[in-house]
Amino acid sequence: MHSFELYSFYRFTKISNKIEVKKKLDQYLESKIVRGTILLADEGINASISGNKEDLIKIFKFIKKILNIRKINLKINNVDYLPFNRIKVRLKKEIVSLGLKLAIENDKINNYIHPSKWDEFISKKDIKVLDIRNTYEIDIGKFKKSINPFTETFREFPNKLKKLNISKTDQIAIYCTGGIRCEKASHLLKEKGFKKIFQLQGGILNYFAHKKNYKTKSLWSGDCFVFDERVSVNKYLESGNYIQCYGCRRPLNKDDLKSNKYVKGVSCPKCFYERSASQKKNSINRQTQIEKAEEQSLNHPFKKIKLIR
Repeated sequence: MHSFELYSFYRFTKISNKIEVKKKLDQYLESKIVRGTILLADEGINASISGNKEDLIKIFKFIKKILNIRKINLKINNVDYLPFNRIKVRLKKEIVSLGLKLAIENDKINNYIHPSKWDEFISKKDIKVLDIRNTYEIDIGKFKKSINPFTETFREFPNKLKKLNISKTDQIAIYCTGGIRCEKASHLLKEKGFKKIFQLQGGILNYFAHKKNYKTKSLWSGDCFVFDERVSVNKYLESGNYIQCYGCRRPLNKDDLKSNKYVKGVSCPKCFYERSASQKKNSINRQTQIEKAEEQSLNHPFKKIKLIR
């Protein structure tokens, strides 16, 4: 039986030759059955890639070698299929887009809270819990008593921060999906004069993994949105109960699918009035091509590679 895994990892580290690194990665990945996205920026690397276990181990070692680093924040999840359409290595200004220049380093100034201590910590009366994710992510799952900044993108966070009822003397516990947004948010908060910032180590996915292994109670409610075709995972790190709208990428529940504004691969109740006629037309053409290819058992860019048992 083939073993598929999903590697999610990031590292803030100075990359002065990102164009050359991209060329080496593109060439190395050509011979591998791997799908996902690798982002390269001057500030570091951020990636989610899926494939068989043997290939991923080799790719991970290769990346550490060409970047000349020993440690990378890595999370591994078993999957039944490759939840990405293709492999992409992209050059970006930031590995997670905040729109601000922050000197992010893998330093020791951050106060990480281990998942085993998180529930106890956020249950304290004097702790304010801040969700760093976007509204569409928070809508399907969150920690109890957490504050929603009501962002549509992470770039909105600096402006939304000003409107939150948080004092610079408050103790703030922040969390996000895998930890990377918290790294930037933590540095931003420190630059703004907030002194007591704590973050969930490894994010929600690391918290789920810990709870699954030790089978302890949880203050989490709902699913966790993930940025791949699984759409969401539950607290056992299994695929959740949502599908994704390929018009706006938001998660959809069963009621959304019953709406006359939901058209598979085109639109949903959340984006029906946001998308232009030309955008919908292009999506209809794409979906038609996908369905024809599926009917004829032809390969196409969106075809899922499934686990062979």
